[in-house]
Formats: sequence, structure tokens, C-alpha cells
Amino acid sequence: MSPDLAIVIAAVALPFVATALTPLFVRVLGERTGYAGTVVALASFGLLGTQYGQEGTVALEWIPALNIALRFSVDGWALLFALLACGIGALIFTYSPAYMHGQSGLTRYYAALLAFMGSIVGVALAADLIAIFLFWELTSLCSFVLIGYYTADDSSQYAARMAMFITVGGGLFLLVGFLLLSLVAVDVVDSGSAVAVFDLAAMLENPDAMQEALRERGLFLPVLGLFAIGAGTKSAQVPLHFWLPNAMAAPTPVSAFLHSATMVKVGVYFIGRVRPMLVGPEWLVLFATLGLTTMTVCAIMAVASTDIKELLAYSTASHLGLMVAGFGFTSVYGAETGVFHLLNHALFKAALFLVAGIVAHEAGTREIAKLGGLRHDLPVTAAITTIVALSMAGLPPFNGFYSKELLFEAAVEASHYHDIGVLGWLYPAVAVFGSIFTVLYSLRFLSLFFGDRPEGLGHVHRPPVTLLVPPAVLALLAALVSVDPDIAVDVIVQSGLEATAVDPHEMHVGLPTSYSTPVGMSAVTIGVGFLAYPAYGRIHDGVRTLVGGIPPIRANWWYDTIVEGLTDEGRAFAETVHNGLLRTYATWTLAATCTLALAGFVAAGAISPVAFGIEVTLPIALVLLVAVIGGVAVALSDSHIAGVLTLSILGFMIAIFYILASAPDLALTQLVVETLVLVLFLLVIEEIPESEEIELGAVARDAVLSVAVGVTAFVTVLVTTAARPDGSTDIARYYAAKAVPEGGGTNIVNVTLVDFRGFDTLGELAVIAVASISILTLIVMRGRGDDDSRTAGTDVPPAGGSSTGGPTAGETDGGSSTDDGPAGTRSDGGPTGGEDE
Repeated sequence: MSPDLAIVIAAVALPFVATALTPLFVRVLGERTGYAGTVVALASFGLLGTQYGQEGTVALEWIPALNIALRFSVDGWALLFALLACGIGALIFTYSPAYMHGQSGLTRYYAALLAFMGSIVGVALAADLIAIFLFWELTSLCSFVLIGYYTADDSSQYAARMAMFITVGGGLFLLVGFLLLSLVAVDVVDSGSAVAVFDLAAMLENPDAMQEALRERGLFLPVLGLFAIGAGTKSAQVPLHFWLPNAMAAPTPVSAFLHSATMVKVGVYFIGRVRPMLVGPEWLVLFATLGLTTMTVCAIMAVASTDIKELLAYSTASHLGLMVAGFGFTSVYGAETGVFHLLNHALFKAALFLVAGIVAHEAGTREIAKLGGLRHDLPVTAAITTIVALSMAGLPPFNGFYSKELLFEAAVEASHYHDIGVLGWLYPAVAVFGSIFTVLYSLRFLSLFFGDRPEGLGHVHRPPVTLLVPPAVLALLAALVSVDPDIAVDVIVQSGLEATAVDPHEMHVGLPTSYSTPVGMSAVTIGVGFLAYPAYGRIHDGVRTLVGGIPPIRANWWYDTIVEGLTDEGRAFAETVHNGLLRTYATWTLAATCTLALAGFVAAGAISPVAFGIEVTLPIALVLLVAVIGGVAVALSDSHIAGVLTLSILGFMIAIFYILASAPDLALTQLVVETLVLVLFLLVIEEIPESEEIELGAVARDAVLSVAVGVTAFVTVLVTTAARPDGSTDIARYYAAKAVPEGGGTNIVNVTLVDFRGFDTLGELAVIAVASISILTLIVMRGRGDDDSRTAGTDVPPAGGSSTGGPTAGETDGGSSTDDGPAGTRSDGGPTGGEDE
């Protein structure tokens, strides 16, 4: 059965409708607005649930002329991600009222959270490249608002700007990849009446043909690289992982929803979506290497963390690397790893973030060194943490173990059946090495409840039920998957596998009953992790010393260096351009216009060696010759009056040219403008110094700029007059055929009047009006006295102004006086707090 268009549209639109109604919800419900969000999330979850077991694509026309539609595709992979967003969203909305008690800005918080949930559902279901991109960028916009929720906290604003810069920048790379993909789709995808060049679902129906077409055009590697950058920025892959730990400045419910369960998985989801179309040797090397590197580096950084949310943030990036690596391996085990771990990670990591919120909310601190022995104060929370922390560690029989085992199996499979050289043994070794650190930081988080209680830790309050229920539900689901993983496989994972694997088979997951290489890898991981845990303090200090001693590997170093460098260069450039001198503004404006115009002509192939003839009569040739001589005379004139009069000769020659070319209206306009310009110059000429010393460099600059403007105008005329529609040489016949049907008129006469005469006449009237206003202004200013007239036309900034265009001494621009990062940010990239305290 095909999915129901109305239901799919309603599931996507409902959160956005609720976003618009959020001010009303807050006015009526106050701090209980979160429960309205719970209802909305459950409603979308229910609507999507009605589509369970159905596959297909539905579309709603949007921009038919460009074959762009709101296409939504329903399959197991889309439903898995969309249902996770709605289900965990319902728990987050339930958790929020108690956590956000007493906070201001609840309208902004809940509106952004609802819009974010709708954006994630849109990304999951969208099957049109343009729609995917729009929902993709909406997630970044909502994340920016939510990360920067604490507007008075510098670290929060710094983190929000960083997340926006990285994720939106990556989205631009993704957009370019979409456009390249659409170029190939023209030859591959046929949807009947029109070629749906943006229909991703149609492309995935014939993935082999799409890959072959990409390779034939030499676009396979560019598209692969662009997609890797776009997905890598969104899913915090090395070296662009640093924005995620900084984003922990957001409220804990935001961290649990955006930065563990949904938003950061958008990149992983997209990799799984396009995997059947791009999988191959290049895919394996790129994504397996990227994923395993991220998994290991971020696991090590998690061990170095001093803040519980920082630890969870780095662990999130590490597990995202695990998923990317899983999808990177081309065997079916790789697809199984990516799909199953996306579900497992959402269950245990969202619960862990909510537990971190409870700890910070009730204990008053997030510093790991100040926490311990919390099982006595928070027994229920301790039980929840035991299940989800051991799942994160990948210990059997908890659910994280099964997907970690699948990663080991995919790595071993790649070493056996792919000619990848040294990578064949390096991949399994790195997977084990990174997993050891996963065991270490998972045990460290668990020790907050089972370790010794620090002396400085005060009384810890019991959390309200609404804070306990959401993580408890997630822990119960994780426990259910741990006891019988085939339940999850049968319900949703198998159908997700069929959408992401090239050769899917029936998936079975369970505890191993015999020895194999992946089992041995798991045993080494767990055994070494437990043996190394007593030395956790020394490992922690060693990693922090290494990171602090080598700035380039510090989390924020590259970002701060690049952004501060761009800021300094931009400030210097602005001071050079905006110096208060008219000559400088004219130079930059004209130079930029000429450069862009000529570059555009070259890029479009409009400038090419073509044969063209010049057919002119003798009178026109004589007039143009006089105009050229007049132009040279203007440059050689030794006085201002001679230059003005000679310039007017040039203008009048142009008017005569228009008359000879049967354009009397243009000639009349030229005569009027030339006369007004002549009067203008004569009015101000007595105020211009008789002589002025100009440096040779300025003369050379002006000469080069004048030649550039002339060449640009000359080339523009040649290009535009040589143009022929559809290669035809009979413009009149072409226009006669196209005027009425495409011009919107009833006959060719009125279309011609509007197209050719209407705008032409309007332009002429505008020129005359502007010239007249200029003359009138000068006459009025002249009558106000010599003081006013003498200041007109001077080439110096006003007295007391800054030559750089910035504020003068004693003024402020309201900004910070330093170029350093925002106050309170950490040099190692970790969040400073600013909330929960």
C-alpha cells in the first residue's frame, strides 16, 4: 500500500502549527506548556504509526516550473528516524516543565523545540533534494536558538554562533552536492511527463545507473566529498567535532533531544539514505576512516572531560563516528551496524543526558570530581544509569553490545574481502582501541553513583516524578532490546536495513554462542577497559596535559584562530574601503562591477573568438570618429573649462549618432541630459581649484580603471547584441511567435509596447528626473552662501569624523573592546556551565 499524503503532511505540519500557537499555549498553560508539546509529539507519532508497513512516495506540488515538489517517502529507514524524533520528543517535552521551572523565555524555548521536531520529521521523510535542504537548514536554525537560550551567558552565545557557523557552512557544501546530483539525474530519472531532477526517491530506485552516470561525468568523487562534508559537519565528525561539546551550554533537555538523539544523527541518517547509490571502494575508505577516527579521538577526549555533559557530548560524537564507520563498510554488516546503533544510541544516550540533568539540577554541580556516591540519594536514577551506562560501554547483554559487535564483524569482513592494503588490519585495531576508551568513560560516569561520596558534596534532593519518568521509559526500552534484540529487529530495524543495504538479508542478533574474531575483539575491549580503569586518573591527566600542551589539537583552537583571523582581516579591509573619500568608493565599486561582469561573461562562455562584422554608413563613421577624438581631447585638456566643453562635444556626437541610427527619442534624451550635465559643471566649476597635484600612482590607477570600465561596456554591448534566441538569426520571427503566448498579452502590439517601449520610456523619464533634481539641488545650495557651496564636492571627510569610517574618540559602538573569545569560554573546548547551577 502507498502512504497517505494527507497523513504524512499532517505529521510534518503539526509541530509547525503548534509552533505558531506556542504564545497562546504559554499564556494559557504557563510552565505546563511542555505537556502541550507532549500531546503534539504523540499526535505526530500516532499519525506516522498509521503508515507503518507502507512504502512509497507522495508529493504535493510546490514549484511545478522547476519540478520541485514537497515529496515525502515512507519506508523503514524514514519511519525509524521520524518515530525516534517524535517519541523522544514527547519524553523531552514531559521532562521540560520541571527542569525549566522558574526560567524566562519559555515561549522561545518551546517554539524552537517544536519547530525543531517538525524539521527532523521533515528531513526523515523528505524525498526531494530541495525539501531535504530546507528542512536540514531549519534544524540548524532551531539549534542556534536553543543553544543560545541563555542570552546573558557569553559561553552560550559563543556556542550558538559556533554551531550555526559549522552546520550551516556544511549545509552549503551539501547544497552544491545536490545540484551536481541533479545534473546527472536529468539523464537517469524519468518520471513520465517531466524529468524530476530533484527527486531523490526516484534516483534511489536505480542506484547503479546513478552511480554509473556520476562516474561517466567525473562527478562521483566531488559529490561524495561534498556529501561527506555536509554530513560530517552536522554529525560532528573529526575535525569538525568541536562544536558539539560547546553546544552543551544549552539546557539539558535540549542536549538530550538535539545533540544525542536527533539533530546530530541527521548526517548519519543522510549517509544511510544515499548509501545504496554511492557505495563502493571510495565510499569505504572515506567513511570508514572518517568514522573510526572520530570514534577514537572523541572517546579519548571524553576520558579527559571534567564535566558530566562534556563527557556525554564527546561520547556522542564518538558513537556518531561508530555509526558513520558502520555505514562506511560496504558489507551488509556495516548497514546493520549503522541502523541498529542509531536506535540503540538514541535510547541510552538520551537517557544519560536526562540523568545528567537530574544530577546537576539536584546536586547543584556538573563537575565530575565533585560528584560520587549518589546511589544513596538518587536510587532510582542510579538504577536507570546502570542500564544505560553499561549499554553505552557495550557490555553484554546490554543493547549497545549488539551493535558494537556488528561493527567489529563489519571491520573484519572488510579486511577479508576488500583489497584495501594496510587498512585491512588497521580498521579492526582502531575499532578495538577506541572501544576501550568507551568502556573507560562509561565506567567513570557510572562511578558518580557507585563511587565514594566527596566530602564537599552537600544534600542532594530527590527529583520530581516528571524528571524521572522520561529517562526511566528510555531505560526500560533499552532493557527490552537488551533482553530480546530481535524484537527491535523485527519491529523496525529490518525494514530500515532494507532501505540502506545494497544486498539486505534477514537480520538476526543475539549473544554469541561460539568464538569468532569479533567475539575476541569484544573480549579484549571489555577486559582491557576494566583492567585500565584503576589508572583512569592518570590517563585522564595525561590526555589533558597532551591537549593543553599542543594548541592545534585543542578543541576550539582552529575555530578561534580562523574566526579571529577573518575578523581582523575583515576589519582591516573595511578600514581601507570605508575611508570617507568619494574617490575610494567609486574605485572599489567600478572595479568590482567590471571584474564580476567580465568574469561572468568568461564563466558563461559568452566571450569567445567569433567573427563579427561592422556595417556603418559614412556619416555614422564620421560622427563616431569625432566622438573618439573628443574623448582623447578630454583626457589631454589643460583646463577644467576646456575639458567640460570637449566632453559636451562627445555627448552631442552620441546624440547625432542616435539620430542617424533612427532613434530620435534616444537622441532627445541624450541632448537633454548632456545639456543638464553641462549646466551642472558650469555651476560648480568656479569652486574647483584651478590646479591640483595628483600623484603618479593615482593617475595610473584612474587610467587602468577607466580602461577597465570602457572594455566592460564594449564587451557587454558586443555580447548582448550578438545574442540570438535558440541560435536563430531571425529575431523578429522568433519574437512574433513567442510574444503573445509567453508575454501575457492579447496581441503582439501591446506586448511590444510593454516589453520594448514601456521600460525604455520609464528609464528615460527616470534619467531626466534625476538630472533635473541634481541641477535644482545645486542651484538651491548655491543660493545659501559661499560657506555651504565651498564644502560641496570636497574630497575630505567631515571635520571630527574618523578617516576609517569608525567611531571617533570618545565614541563607542556598543561592542566588546577585545578580540578574545567570549568571557567564560574554556580553552579546551568544554562548556563552562552557565546553566543547571
